[in-house]
Amino acid sequence: MRRSFYHYILTQRGHNPNDPVEAFAGAVSKDIMFPKQSEDYHEITDYLELSVDYLDSMDLFDQVWDKYLENNK
Repeated sequence: MRRSFYHYILTQRGHNPNDPVEAFAGAVSKDIMFPKQSEDYHEITDYLELSVDYLDSMDLFDQVWDKYLENNK
């Protein structure tokens, strides 16, 4: 079953603020404007680059995106 990136990243939330993936997932879960239904890399990167300040590096997003693709076949 295919799912949106948003639904995938919510599974990565945790309680370790020192883990960058868990911190990113927690920030996304609180972002009411995040494109929740999107499965499109460009739509999500545009949103993250232009609209948020909770992601310090797009490299982290790219790593998470790769795992999303692996788990969303």
